[in-house]
Amino acid sequence: MAKVVSVNISEKKGTLKKPVPEIELKLRHGIVGDAHAGDWHRQISLLAEESIDTMRALSPIPLDPGVFAENINTEGIDLKHLPVGTHLRIGETEVGVTQIGKECHNDCAIKKAVGKCVMPTEGIFAVVVKEGVVRPGDEIEVLK
Repeated sequence: MAKVVSVNISEKKGTLKKPVPEIELKLRHGIVGDAHAGDWHRQISLLAEESIDTMRALSPIPLDPGVFAENINTEGIDLKHLPVGTHLRIGETEVGVTQIGKECHNDCAIKKAVGKCVMPTEGIFAVVVKEGVVRPGDEIEVLK
């Protein structure tokens, strides 16, 4: 069973995301209270714990939830191989995958410390399809 491990937000752009008890997803907005919210195609970012674990093995620094600027850490789902257009039920919400990976900015602290970053190739982005609240422990289901 795939599940949510952590939910993370940052109130200002350029700061690390911090774990919070829950996040509220809103249509045409993304995550209430997150600096990257807005009516665009990258409302929510997701990254698999399995991807972070490969980085933890290489990293001299701790890699806590949110360090890659991801909003939702997952476990038990192969995010990086989901096609764009895939819909996921996450707890009571639904999101649609809009992008796989992104360009890593040059001053990425992780890339400087470890030599690479997984977000550009293994992180995914989504938009809100059905509003609601997401919490750690919520189930994730790929919808057909």
